[in-house]
Amino acid sequence: MDIGGFGKILIFTGIILVVAGILFVFGAKIPWLGKLPGDIYIKKENFTFYFPLATSILLSIALSVIMLFIGRKQ
Repeated sequence: MDIGGFGKILIFTGIILVVAGILFVFGAKIPWLGKLPGDIYIKKENFTFYFPLATSILLSIALSVIMLFIGRKQ
């Protein structure tokens, strides 16, 4: 791997970390994130189970589209 390729990987990783940090800080203020109709939420007396299935699928599709456009070479 050449130095230029390694630099691009570091920049891309940094951007991903910044975006993840912003989501952690402001994620609770996005009202629909984590509360979509397909998310699984089970609450019993001493047990709570939450799996954001629909949110995970939506984020996966969005990230796949972003990666598709970033990964294209001119």
